[in-house]
Amino acid sequence: MVVAGVSTEIDAAVAVITIDRPEVRNAVGFATVDELGAALDRVLESDAAVVVVRGGGDRAFVSGGDLKELSAIRTHDEAAGMASRVRRLLDRVASFPVPVIAALNGHALGGGAEVAIAADVRIAADDIKIGFNQVSLGIMPAWGGAERLAQVVGRGRALVAIATGEVYDAEAAHRLGLVDFVVSRASFDKEWRALAERIAGTAPGTSRAVKSVVAAAVPSVHAELEAGATNAFARLWTGDAHWAAVEALEQRRRPG
Repeated sequence: MVVAGVSTEIDAAVAVITIDRPEVRNAVGFATVDELGAALDRVLESDAAVVVVRGGGDRAFVSGGDLKELSAIRTHDEAAGMASRVRRLLDRVASFPVPVIAALNGHALGGGAEVAIAADVRIAADDIKIGFNQVSLGIMPAWGGAERLAQVVGRGRALVAIATGEVYDAEAAHRLGLVDFVVSRASFDKEWRALAERIAGTAPGTSRAVKSVVAAAVPSVHAELEAGATNAFARLWTGDAHWAAVEALEQRRRPG
């Protein structure tokens, strides 16, 4: 099933959700948020034992937020509202009753890294890059990624990754603990599907039971932190430094 850039396929207890917006390198806009929510609804109504989230093509997993669309957001309340809206979608991914695999077919930068870290497991092609590089635009992760990154790699490493905006290649991300598996580009599709099928191939109900126990032991949703995080983000979003960085990026992208 395809809905305006998001497709859902369910076969043999493996659900695959693909974000396919090549014109913006699979960036997330408001319609994408709604489409992903609908895709999760469909998976929840099925007998799927595992979900794989991936990007279309082989260049980008998710390139981040759709800057052209989000540039219309100018006030503190609008920025905080946008952050909360996407954060709640990714909280749903993180707390989904079915294990979620992020198959990093391409680069996962900024908001794309936040989508990846919301999954339970990350498997990456060996030529991708991943980074929480929002600081290059004078902002910070707003969709729960900062908290989840700290939980996955540790407080100090998360702080350095976010504060410097470091972009990691696949092997460096694996050493950091940000990526769980790195496989060759040639075997990438075979490997992520094999991993998903191994999880889905257990006795009925097993994967959901395992997810519930692991999620209870290590919660990846922190609703009590939402207000503080989104307000901090909104202050940066509405600041002069952010809009100066956006303008500089747009100038670099304009044909010379």
